[in-house]
Amino acid sequence: MNNVNTTIFQALSELGENKKSAALCTVVKTSGSTPRGSTSKMLVYSNGDALGTVGGGELENRVRSEALSALKDGKARLLAYSMNDTDHGGAGVCGGQVEVFVEPILTPQTLVVIGGGHVGKAVAHLAKWLGFHVAVSDDRPEFCTPAANPDADSFYPVPMNELPEHLEITGQTYLVLTTRGVAVDAPGLPVLLDTPAAYIGVIGSRRRWASTVKELKKQGLRDEQISRVHSPIGLELQAETPEEIAVSILAEILMLRDGGSGKPLKDS
Repeated sequence: MNNVNTTIFQALSELGENKKSAALCTVVKTSGSTPRGSTSKMLVYSNGDALGTVGGGELENRVRSEALSALKDGKARLLAYSMNDTDHGGAGVCGGQVEVFVEPILTPQTLVVIGGGHVGKAVAHLAKWLGFHVAVSDDRPEFCTPAANPDADSFYPVPMNELPEHLEITGQTYLVLTTRGVAVDAPGLPVLLDTPAAYIGVIGSRRRWASTVKELKKQGLRDEQISRVHSPIGLELQAETPEEIAVSILAEILMLRDGGSGKPLKDS
């Protein structure tokens, strides 16, 4: 095993500890003249940084691009490249053929409850049971403690607009705003809408959301930005209690994450 691969394996072991995602790119087959042999590896992080190499040049640019796509969609892919002529669509000039397997290694999906009151506590409890890494954030410190939310894994007692400074929000992050009103949502949402979060949902009535939209537009946000938000949050279950509302919210998140329709199975 060469030193580069050893370093990559060490980096892989640190991904979970550091709660980071990366894509492992491995040359699995070569024929003819190629820049790197089989088992050559490159680890590509979500910010585009890379460790190791699969050959450099245009080949590596294309693999890196596919690795970043794999981190977004969560799907592995087997890539085949001809190294015959970059001017005519090839990935190099060596003349051989290369196959690269790209495998995304994703952190556990994180659900962030923003607003640690009764509904937030119920959402955190159910999300933890469903296997999410659960974070709670609230600008009221007393709602953002293990005593107030015992099912959370981490706590961020900061204003909503400061949350991205303390927590990396990725395409594996689900943001659930069980907040106390427009006065909290309007100043806090713009910075969240600039993140690649997989889901942003805001609790409340249609009237409350209409008021929030009005305030967001005053701040210059565009319709396509605002349309990322799911509000009123959840599926229609006639939910009333915090626990029932939590089921409604998590049902919507699972439906969107896994491509469900939300229809009764007997009607599917």
